[in-house]
Amino acid sequence: MRIFTYVFLFIIILFGLTFACLNANSVAINYYVGTSHMPLSLLVVIALAVGGVMGLCIGLFLLLQVKHENRRLQRRAKIAEKEIENIRALPLQENR
Repeated sequence: MRIFTYVFLFIIILFGLTFACLNANSVAINYYVGTSHMPLSLLVVIALAVGGVMGLCIGLFLLLQVKHENRRLQRRAKIAEKEIENIRALPLQENR
């Protein structure tokens, strides 16, 4: 299984290198306060990295929300189970 990981990693690196070689042209990036020049491949990699980090942050936020909701529901279930145990412990009263 480890060999497949290495082969997959090698293929990804190979694609990255060929992408960088094919897109080595310099592009101008205009900011509000200035201009910068960098290779197109570097710009694409930076945009991909920023998007990945943003996706991870949003995913982490959603995961934390779900865990918080899970804890809240577990507390409510535990309280409901205690109430059921208390009701079961009450003696039955017969109405005649």
